[in-house]
Amino acid sequence: MARWIVLAMLVALAGPAVAADDYPSKPVRIIIPYAPGGINDVAARVVATHLSNKLGKQFIPDNRTGAGGIVGFETAANAAPDGYTLVVLSISNAVLPWLQKLPFDSDKAWEPIAMFVTSPNMLAVHPDVPAKSVKEFIALAKSKPGDIPYASGGAGGSLHTGMEYFKMLAGVDLLHVPFRGAGPAAIDVVAGNTKAIMSTTSSVSTHVRSGKLRGLAVSADKRVAAHPDVPTFTEAGMPEYVAGNWIGFAAPAGTPKAVIDKLHREIAAVQDITDVQTQMLNRGAQVERMGPAEFRAHIVKETEKWGRVVKAGNIKAE
Repeated sequence: MARWIVLAMLVALAGPAVAADDYPSKPVRIIIPYAPGGINDVAARVVATHLSNKLGKQFIPDNRTGAGGIVGFETAANAAPDGYTLVVLSISNAVLPWLQKLPFDSDKAWEPIAMFVTSPNMLAVHPDVPAKSVKEFIALAKSKPGDIPYASGGAGGSLHTGMEYFKMLAGVDLLHVPFRGAGPAAIDVVAGNTKAIMSTTSSVSTHVRSGKLRGLAVSADKRVAAHPDVPTFTEAGMPEYVAGNWIGFAAPAGTPKAVIDKLHREIAAVQDITDVQTQMLNRGAQVERMGPAEFRAHIVKETEKWGRVVKAGNIKAE
């Protein structure tokens, strides 16, 4: 009898490893709670392509948009925790809980897998704005309180909260003009209707390189490769401004640890690919490595931070 008990225990202990070795045995869906074309979508598709090639089963990108990302997140949160549904997480996951009641528990819904890339915020203005630096822009805003219009991708979105954080730290008042998405917001600033935008580098990079927008500062530890002439916020005299998008992957809570660990290893291998690193850099993003535990801690820290910004700015969802 004791022998059978020992054998049963060994089988039980071996179960997760066997499951991980066999994983995946069928296609895996990666839910992207955002529209195609943005950096969140691009990152997910890059990972999907490489995991499909490496693991021999299709990783299928599935854009589930709506309600500021809630539709996609809810779909993923309610999926079976078997490793065959993954979800793209971003800064939205740190902001949404403060804007409205979610149909899932954002603190307990996920098993974080890995951070993939980050894209720092960039403060950019229309070329006719008479400010060539962050200090000059702050001085200009203080001389015209509430008069300078800035564009965002919608109330409560990352462009809105990113600029509200800047306003809070700089002690300035700007006029918020929301649009439906980062793309339309950037285009409006390019047209000169609104005058400033605080967006991820990946969203405004093309416009800054073409001279249609003037980059004043990026929120990064060092200047980004795509914009070597744009100083960091630290260089610009505002080191406390740290903000930007971060993109990673998670699975529904309860997904076996062995599967999570295997996915983390495989995603880390994708990050090692030079072409992937170059592709991300060309879009104003950079590879950022975090394992499951570190990524979970990062999400908690970001959620607390942006909660303070939402409250201080009295930000409401659309």
